Amino acid sequence: MNAFSFSGQPFDTAALARTLAHPAAGGFASFEGWVRNHNDGRSVLRLEYEAFAELAVKEGERILAEAHERFPIVAAACVHRLGALRIGELAVWVGVSAHHRDEAFRACRYIIDEVKQRVPIWKKEHYADGDSGWVNCERCAHPASAHEHEHAPEHAQVDYSRQVALPEIGEAGQRKLAVSRVLVIGAGGLGVPVCSYLAGAGVGTLTIVDGDRLEASNLHRQPLYALADVGKPKAQLAAMRLRALNPQVRVHVRIEKFGAANAAQLLAQHDLAVDCTDNFAAKFLLNDACVLAARPAIFASVYQLEGQLQVYRPEDASSPCLRCIWPQATRDGITGNCAEAGVLGPVPGVLGSLQALEALKLLLGLPGQLRDGILLLDLSTLALRRLKAPRHAACTSGRCVRVSGLPAETDPDLELRFGSLANAQRSGFTLIDIREAVEAAARPLPEVTCARVGVSELLADPAQLRPDERYLLVCARGVRSREAATALRTSGVKNVYSLAGGLGSL
Repeated sequence: MNAFSFSGQPFDTAALARTLAHPAAGGFASFEGWVRNHNDGRSVLRLEYEAFAELAVKEGERILAEAHERFPIVAAACVHRLGALRIGELAVWVGVSAHHRDEAFRACRYIIDEVKQRVPIWKKEHYADGDSGWVNCERCAHPASAHEHEHAPEHAQVDYSRQVALPEIGEAGQRKLAVSRVLVIGAGGLGVPVCSYLAGAGVGTLTIVDGDRLEASNLHRQPLYALADVGKPKAQLAAMRLRALNPQVRVHVRIEKFGAANAAQLLAQHDLAVDCTDNFAAKFLLNDACVLAARPAIFASVYQLEGQLQVYRPEDASSPCLRCIWPQATRDGITGNCAEAGVLGPVPGVLGSLQALEALKLLLGLPGQLRDGILLLDLSTLALRRLKAPRHAACTSGRCVRVSGLPAETDPDLELRFGSLANAQRSGFTLIDIREAVEAAARPLPEVTCARVGVSELLADPAQLRPDERYLLVCARGVRSREAATALRTSGVKNVYSLAGGLGSL
């Protein structure tokens, strides 16, 4: 059974599941959507569903076909109720059988996500204080800005003819992109060109993970945003702009940090990950998660007028992960990020564009992919070098011998926030400024008593910190202080903390 259908009556999920049984299937996953008694703080009494059945069934069948193309599954089905439903009644059911459970889970998630966004189904919620009117569920899946599509003509679509004309792509390649799912970690200087070009190319689904809010200092290298957006979550802003650029692309937003707690779930739902972060801890965590999940990843780093690019492919025996080259994760604070070291706007733009290019090459199976090394760019001279860096000899089947699991999450009480350094001092903390001398000279801290001790000096002699005092480490953005505090706690100094966000948060 491979079908999308509607039903005016309650359905027997056990009977539906039996229709997907197959001797070759070792895993089965299902999704059930129930009518709940509340929505947006309002009490719901019942629901009604209607659909343009002929068009909806065609789109539903197309989604099931895409699931078969994307995932090695055996059978799949989706049934959606029409008519009036009471609280607690089953509204939608998706079932997938596959050779392995992971494939079944991923395909099931894909089908329900696509159905909620693409199939023309309307619903009316009857509240205790009125009703919602008929609402298109497709529009409900991702509420758009009121101005997001106001200039787009009705039925307008992005024209991919210029890239389809390339013999390496064609219509078949465009269809591949339409069913591809890419995870982008970071919506800053690298993430802006990555997301823009992937959305423009017609990648079917983009998920943007970023917990930061836009700052005015971001705008010179992140032109997707505007000055009026300052203070708003970057991931949310990026999604709004990308949906306006290409409404055919499904953009998911995660306003949070990528970490050990959400890594496995996010990677399982996507074909590849693109690292657009600005710190080593995040890059190595993503690397380790991709190794464990057997997902390809595209990494980039920027320092002032320089940048580097690396691609990890688990199935390619010549493709190294980060730890094949750097066995121990590089500690943040050794080199400054953009806020600390400075950056010219187009530099991350160039590196992000190259990441998007490599992502498209990988999704389309194009030749000339970066495989067995690192690409180094000096944009002050336009010099370009490729360094050979093979996979570690002991690594086989895409698994790195140096990756056994994900690092533990940061201690929840490691980072503290204060309205001012004076407040921190009044709270009993001894302040230590770990910035470089030139940084401290550019922004002195005259209002408080704050010793300046370099990171290397502090880590070389933790015994200089007294066990009967509480220390708050301070840097420009909170990255180096967090890493230093983590290292000191690991060495046995438990009474040390980091100023969350650094001086930029004050």
